[in-house]
Amino acid sequence: MTVRKAWIWATVAVGAALSLVMLLVAGVYVVAGNLANGLGRGPVGLAKNAVPAAYASLVQRWGNMCGAINPALLAAQLYQESGFSPNAKSPAKAEGIAQFIPGTWAIHGMDGNGDGRADVWDPRDAIPSAASYDCKLASYVKDAPGNPTENMLAAYNAGAYAVIKYGGVPPYKETQNYVKTITTLAKSFAAPVRRVDPSKQAAGAIYFAQKKLGTPYLWGGDGTAEQGGRFDCSGLTKAAYESVGITLPRVANDQYNAGPHPKRAELLPGDLVFFSDDLTDSRAIRHVGIYVGGGYMIDAPRTGAVIRFDPIDTPDYFGATRVTEDGAKALPTPV
Repeated sequence: MTVRKAWIWATVAVGAALSLVMLLVAGVYVVAGNLANGLGRGPVGLAKNAVPAAYASLVQRWGNMCGAINPALLAAQLYQESGFSPNAKSPAKAEGIAQFIPGTWAIHGMDGNGDGRADVWDPRDAIPSAASYDCKLASYVKDAPGNPTENMLAAYNAGAYAVIKYGGVPPYKETQNYVKTITTLAKSFAAPVRRVDPSKQAAGAIYFAQKKLGTPYLWGGDGTAEQGGRFDCSGLTKAAYESVGITLPRVANDQYNAGPHPKRAELLPGDLVFFSDDLTDSRAIRHVGIYVGGGYMIDAPRTGAVIRFDPIDTPDYFGATRVTEDGAKALPTPV
């Protein structure tokens, strides 16, 4: 095939793809108006591979320790505290995957793995201890009016006395924000029990990404003037959603937790799609794009390439996230 013919066929293909995208983008608004909000009710399981495989069974088991918690909520707390890092240590001397301070660990630390030693650095001890501590807090405030889970989280942040004194979540901004953050973040770790609602901002995010087609890739690129308007993969997705008022984290594996996770068959335009060499661990995600329909995404693939349409059905496809405004706000931000 001559270069000229190849170019013509490529132009036709891109034009057809763009037409398909515009039809699908329009469909986002239609579907958005027809679906109710929320994840639904029922037993809470973990979304596939949302928790690193090394800890998933621990979180699933101990997340059902009492009625005030569930596996997704426990996962959200661990992610918020340490990003699932068993070696995390904060300036306040909080330690391990569950970020216990020494005084709290001395009282509430458990020998979860039965080796005769309660080790704050061992997730097999720290994760059961985190669940047990949550349940103890829930028992302290069980007679307070309101939602037992929200009261437990408020006790975690402000102390049980404050929850009892105010008859529920106390009127402290920090505590109210903490309760909202963890309950919202938990949705990104929960396996959806029904179809996940589409984002109303999805069409705008796609529109932004479309305008960047053909732009050369730049590692670490955020699209600034100094960078010549170039992006890397997560820089593009961050800028696309920022254009519609949603601020995402900078890196792909944190963007994965910006909302619930639709199944492959349920993807809609605007969903973020993720890729990894380790399909058991969301923390190992290395690439992200914006789904446009028909099995394709817009992405900034690698050095030497340009922002383009790429297929998503590859062996390293990890999963997808339907971005929500509250989900993005709940994500930890780097200090």
